[in-house]
Amino acid sequence: MLNYENDFNWDKNETTQTLMDETYKKIVDEKENKVSGYYTLGEDSLPIVDAVLAQIESSEFIQKCDTVVVIGIGGSSLGTKAIHSSVKHQYENAKRIMFLENPDEIDLSEKLATIKKEKTIFIIISKSGSTVETLSIFKEVIARFSLDYAGKNKKQIIAITDFDSALYKFAQHYGIQTYNIPKNVGGRFSVLSAVGIVPLTLAGYDTKALLNGASMMSENFFALKEKHLLEKAAFFTAYKEQYPMNVMFSYANCLEDFTKWYVQLWGESLGKIDKEGENVGLTPIGHIGSVDQHSFLQLIMEGPRDKTVTFIKLENFEKKIKIPTISLKFLEKADYINGYTFNELIDGECEATKESIIQQGINVDEIALDKLNESNIGKLIMYYELLTSLCGKMLHIDTYNQPGVELGKQILVKKFN
Repeated sequence: MLNYENDFNWDKNETTQTLMDETYKKIVDEKENKVSGYYTLGEDSLPIVDAVLAQIESSEFIQKCDTVVVIGIGGSSLGTKAIHSSVKHQYENAKRIMFLENPDEIDLSEKLATIKKEKTIFIIISKSGSTVETLSIFKEVIARFSLDYAGKNKKQIIAITDFDSALYKFAQHYGIQTYNIPKNVGGRFSVLSAVGIVPLTLAGYDTKALLNGASMMSENFFALKEKHLLEKAAFFTAYKEQYPMNVMFSYANCLEDFTKWYVQLWGESLGKIDKEGENVGLTPIGHIGSVDQHSFLQLIMEGPRDKTVTFIKLENFEKKIKIPTISLKFLEKADYINGYTFNELIDGECEATKESIIQQGINVDEIALDKLNESNIGKLIMYYELLTSLCGKMLHIDTYNQPGVELGKQILVKKFN
């Protein structure tokens, strides 16, 4: 279950309501016309779960594997990492998922040294099928492990890409297992497609619950049971000049990768040139509480008033570790928390920080998860994808392209040619 609260200081009027009504209709049209297909991935991806489960059932090799290596970057890895990090603590026997993303020689060397070829499934993911970082790392994997992709090792490789991409053609040529990403689902919106569902199902997570959670959020929104999403988007876009930055404070370490996924989703989707030729966007900033209270909070409290703050909190960590009732000489000042759980401490810090920010007149909203599981993470993923699309419509931009990224790619090609 997800619960929502906000302390926005704003004047909702007839113009605001008209904007929300018009935006809702545009999103409904976008869904019905299949401009973007992520809205229905909660249902559309269920057959992928069944296919992977059948593959596991029929493969002694997969059953014996203990590691799933994801070779991909950006939208091909961030969402899967977000879900994996959020729920892995609940599983003792899940397979390890390792992410090979960045062409960083130190990181690559350290990770590759821990891989046992005979117990590993390699998944190469690229929507375009030509991502240079991903293909370069895949080549290193082939060379490092003498991976016979055309013969005996092809059963260890899975490709996930657009139908008819270069990677698709490669995989089909060599008989490598392939899953397609829907053409109308962009990379950063693709975690609920095969991009995330295949590795997470192979690892042993309850991906049907993940998809059902996402479906529930999508269905509730289109049934107008999640109207606060429209209000939140309307507030962010109405005050984009005054508050161009949104700070996400997630009060759980296991949500750190979720905040990174949010940063890509928000930044790459909403930083655009609008139909009037103006540069627009909402800048995402991701932090973890209570750690970053000791670094970034000062700027929020007494720095420029150009930010909104979103708190994401976990109501039940399900561990119940109590702070020992020990009094240490000279350190008695901290004894007031003795006997309480760490869950109560971090929750108290979240509430105290939120209250202090509100007292400074800063606009705040909160999303509370009753617990961390696949269903709630599925809801949270869909919640932020919907919010992103709503903001994009209100900003009059194409939420799903990324023309600003292409120039750097072109320059890179020229540097090596």
